[in-house]
Amino acid sequence: MFGASMGILFILFVLLSLSARHTSSVNEEKLTNKELSGFRANLIHIDSLLSPYGPGNISFPDRLQRAVRRSKQRLQKLQRIPGQSSDRNLQKDTEIGAPVNTGSGEFLMKLAIGTPALPFSAILDTGSDLTWTQCKPCTDCYKQPTPIYDPSRSSTYSKVPCKSLLCNALPEFECKNTAGCEYQYTYGDFSITVGILSSETLTLTSKSGTQQLIPNFAFGCGQNNEGNGFDQGAGIVGLGRGPLSLISQLSASMPKKFSYCLMTIDDSQSKTSPMMFGESARLSAKVSSSTPIVQNSQESTFYYLSLDGISVGGKLLNIKKDTFLLQSDGSGGFVIDSGTTVTYLEQAGYDAVKQELSSLIKLPVADGSQIGLDLCYKHPASRGTLPKFPIITFHFRGADYHLPRENYMVFDKSGLLCLGMLPNSGMSIFGNVQQQNYHILYDMENKLLSFEPAICDSL
Repeated sequence: MFGASMGILFILFVLLSLSARHTSSVNEEKLTNKELSGFRANLIHIDSLLSPYGPGNISFPDRLQRAVRRSKQRLQKLQRIPGQSSDRNLQKDTEIGAPVNTGSGEFLMKLAIGTPALPFSAILDTGSDLTWTQCKPCTDCYKQPTPIYDPSRSSTYSKVPCKSLLCNALPEFECKNTAGCEYQYTYGDFSITVGILSSETLTLTSKSGTQQLIPNFAFGCGQNNEGNGFDQGAGIVGLGRGPLSLISQLSASMPKKFSYCLMTIDDSQSKTSPMMFGESARLSAKVSSSTPIVQNSQESTFYYLSLDGISVGGKLLNIKKDTFLLQSDGSGGFVIDSGTTVTYLEQAGYDAVKQELSSLIKLPVADGSQIGLDLCYKHPASRGTLPKFPIITFHFRGADYHLPRENYMVFDKSGLLCLGMLPNSGMSIFGNVQQQNYHILYDMENKLLSFEPAICDSL
């Protein structure tokens, strides 16, 4: 009798275990396909002590110098974008492809790909669409601290069909034999990734450690990857406006929007910056402001804004209204970009800002050429003796963005206090120093960029 009872209990235990496993599997499937309405990730600055690709514990002046140098390189890439190749077939290796995207950036995002999932960190880029990572077999791959993805070891890998819309969204591709959709993705400095457009399960891990599975995610399986800045990560996360970008592919299961709150340039050495997607990307309706995201008819990736003017200390500067205007040929305009450290202003606009600040800031002028900045002052021995600095206001279409001193003056800790802006001829760029301590939301469904001051640590 006792043995029979134990047998019944054992059978019940097995049935309950199987039921629990089935329920867990069903719940995971629902989370992957239906309940994935939003998630949160952390961004790591590429020079941070937290970055596996970082330079280590270098001085703040050295970090600032590196950031300004990268900003100048990125500006050159951004300005080369207009003029995509009219021939969308893959060019031969002996030819130089048309520059189509910016590449590189300032922040890393942790991802994992395949089954079993292989983790890696990739550079976040709001100036390009394709998400890619290095893949075996490599024709030309650079060194990375994590293992290179091997599609033959994943049970969920497949090639994207040549007739798919995503293959045809590539600027340059070729289909032959059974190789699949072969792409050549060229960046503004002629850096390049060549490989197979593929499909995989993407794993995103939230701050709490919860994993979100994204099946059938289209990515570049890069087998030939050459160029400056690539070795700062194991690939690139494209967050542009095109159909291949991460946010566009996620829009099948969640609202097409994302937000971030960037830590100050001081704090980014040891802290991460929060980034939210989908329903998790929300601002406070009471204090946020919004401005339209403008479409460039010649370029579909970048996030353009309409900047109508600039004020310093409440005084509207004498800047012509068309100074920051996006031209019909795709030139000019004002782009917000997380991958550029300092802000670049059209020369006339920069001169007006510099002149007004020079008349208001009562500190000895200093030479900032060593760190690559233009308007610098000698910093007093004590921060408490700093004079009052004016608020700079960027008047976007329908919204004012206010910059306190911390968002436009950079203290390099060697005795210099420098303006985190530089002049340019052509395109203007709103850099990440000016975005720090602001929660910024990109709402692609409503074509709005919204923002509000925030303490990023508390989000």
